Amino acid sequence: MLPELLAKDARLLPKFGDVAADKLKGVVAAKSFVSGERMQVASGNAGLRRQPDAAAEQVNQALYGEGFTVYLREEGWAWGQLDTDGYVGCMREADLVSRGPEPTHRVSALRSFIFAHPNLKAQPLAAVSMNALLALGEEKDGFAQVLGSGWIFLKHVSLLGDFEKDFVAVAERFVGSPYLWGGRESAGIDCSGLVQVSLQATGKSPLRDSDMQERTLGEEVYTDARFSNLKRGDLIFWKGHVGMMASPSLLLHASAYRMEVEIEPLAEAVARIRPIAGEVRSVRRL
Repeated sequence: MLPELLAKDARLLPKFGDVAADKLKGVVAAKSFVSGERMQVASGNAGLRRQPDAAAEQVNQALYGEGFTVYLREEGWAWGQLDTDGYVGCMREADLVSRGPEPTHRVSALRSFIFAHPNLKAQPLAAVSMNALLALGEEKDGFAQVLGSGWIFLKHVSLLGDFEKDFVAVAERFVGSPYLWGGRESAGIDCSGLVQVSLQATGKSPLRDSDMQERTLGEEVYTDARFSNLKRGDLIFWKGHVGMMASPSLLLHASAYRMEVEIEPLAEAVARIRPIAGEVRSVRRL
C-alpha cells in the first residue's frame, strides 16, 4: 500500500509546478528534475505550508533536527520533502541549516529547552518537543551538549534506539495540549499528529494524515453498533478524524470540538461527530 501512496498521492510527491525530484524521472512529467539539497530543521518547530506564504495552510510541522530535502527556493521559502514522513510542502529558509552530525538521541520528554550553558538558569536558545532529533556530545552537570547548539537536560533525552513500549501511554501524556491543525507537538497538535508522534516514540514510522494512517496501519477490526469488542490501542477512524482507545470504552484524541487532547466516552464522541463527519468509517488494530 505504501508504494501506491508514494506514486499517486500529491502530499508525498516531491513535485512543485514544473520542478520535480530526480527520483521521479519516468514517473511524472516535469521541465526540470533536481537532486535536492539535504538540510535539517534548526528551530524548535517549523511549519510546513501548502504554499510559500506565512498565511497559507499549515499542512504539517517539522521538529528540531529532522531532515528536509530542498528542491526549490523562492523569496525566503524552501519547497521540499520531510525525511520523517515523506510529506512535501514549503518551509521558511530561516528554519533550515545544512545537515550536521547524524542524530544520536531524540527528545523523550513532552517538551524541553536547549540552553546556552549547562545550567538551568541559563538563557534558553530553543524549545524542543518529543521526537526532536539531536546529535549529542559531552555531558556536564546533568546536561548534554547539542552539537552545533547549546545544552539539554539529560533526563529529557533518550538514545535513538531506546523507544517507549506503549504508544497509548505516550499519547496520554498529551492530554490537555491545545489542538492545532498540522501540529505535531505538545504546544499544538492535531488528531493524526497525536497518533503519529505517539507511534514514533515507540519506533514506528506512520504516515502523517488520518486517511493515510487508515490505509496503512494495522488490521481492520469488525465490530458491532455498540463497539463491544474494542481494545486499548485500537485506532478509530472517521472521515477526516482519528482517535485511539485508551480503554475498551474511552476515546483518546486531539479534539477540534474542545480544541485540546482529551479522553471521553467513545459513545459520546460517536454521537457528537456523527452530524459532522458521519459514522465511524473503520477500526484498525496494530
